[in-house]
Amino acid sequence: MIRATLALLFVLLLGPAARAERLIVSVSNHRVTVTPNYSGEELVLFGSVEKDATTPADRKAYDLVVTVMGPRADMVTRRKERTFGIWINTDYRQFLQVPSYLALFANRPFEAITSPEIARRQQIGLNNVLLTQRVSGDFADVVPNDAFRSAFIRLRTQRGLYREDGSAVTFLTPTLFRTGIPLPAEVPIGTYDVEIKLFANGAFIGKTETAFEIVKVGFEQFVATTARQNGLIYGLVTAAMALMTGWMASIVFRKD
Repeated sequence: MIRATLALLFVLLLGPAARAERLIVSVSNHRVTVTPNYSGEELVLFGSVEKDATTPADRKAYDLVVTVMGPRADMVTRRKERTFGIWINTDYRQFLQVPSYLALFANRPFEAITSPEIARRQQIGLNNVLLTQRVSGDFADVVPNDAFRSAFIRLRTQRGLYREDGSAVTFLTPTLFRTGIPLPAEVPIGTYDVEIKLFANGAFIGKTETAFEIVKVGFEQFVATTARQNGLIYGLVTAAMALMTGWMASIVFRKD
């Protein structure tokens, strides 16, 4: 028993030291400000693979997968059908705490980086990312070709909020890399987590994380903060402005 305990402690202590590579990364801007005339921008993620004495001598090439996740929220996808000439909602599926923004980038096609089993475990590619749904009272993810799941990803992709690109990461040298992170005009506000995963010869080597923040500034931030912190006052002011606008319109268009 004592020998087994000592062996376990030995493995735990040497675990971190056994890693032959580590990732050092950063983004070009850790705080993106959204103003009334914001139309989107692109951040740059750059970094390097740092080797040490334990790195195998025959390890020359690496693969990299970058996953960017925006703030999580509950969302709903609805199915519409044409009935008697009118489009109506006939069914829906609720997605629970899924990323409002999701981007996956790699230096080559995802299926060429690692095995399907590791890809599912590491959530490599949009088809492997966990998107929890409420299905008939249960909570689960479903097969990638599920109609609601496919429609949800398609709609988010059309808005530029979900994307994947197997050629977006560029290795400038065998260990130095970069990629762009496009942010559309309607990018959600909040903290964005960036996870960078390293592979070699199909095996998962390790990962590191960083983050950036998107915030509103100016009048938009003032309105959002007031609505959140002083809901009653915000509602009263909004109602008063609506009444005043209606009164002024009645004066302008009044017929004498």
